[in-house]
Amino acid sequence: MTIITTQDIRTSFPRNGKILALDIGSKITGLAISNISQTLASPRPAMPRTKWKEDSKKFKEIVESESIAGFVIGYPLTLDGHVAAAADAARSYADLMSEAFDLPTVLWDERLTTAAAERALFEQRTGRQKRASKKDIKKNLDSAAAVLILQNFLDYLSDVQLSR
Repeated sequence: MTIITTQDIRTSFPRNGKILALDIGSKITGLAISNISQTLASPRPAMPRTKWKEDSKKFKEIVESESIAGFVIGYPLTLDGHVAAAADAARSYADLMSEAFDLPTVLWDERLTTAAAERALFEQRTGRQKRASKKDIKKNLDSAAAVLILQNFLDYLSDVQLSR
């Protein structure tokens, strides 16, 4: 399977089935999964990055247990839309995922998702707790960013389907 471009999403990406989103970091990969109808993104525990062989085993478990239909990989762009330095790593990871699982894979603009996720986690309150601590924010940041990446993609899919 190849990486699908934004222009080919309409014709090449499944219209139902769960989607796994990845926010690839140098040490941690944030994860989020959509519901089957592809309307809502939910966080999953982040994964420490290891060697590809080990990572792919973990992804295989997720793909099989969740019946994943496709992948969305966060693609780092600069604020002005140019490819950021970390984009090569994201593209390489997308290539590996696409080849290993033969599922449609999309690179999706992740500009400002980490900053937005950090802001949201900082403002989050639970019961009597004070605002989330920096430790809690750091622990959940990567998966929160993956949720934002995936939800942005799902919203785009919804717009594409409405425009048919």
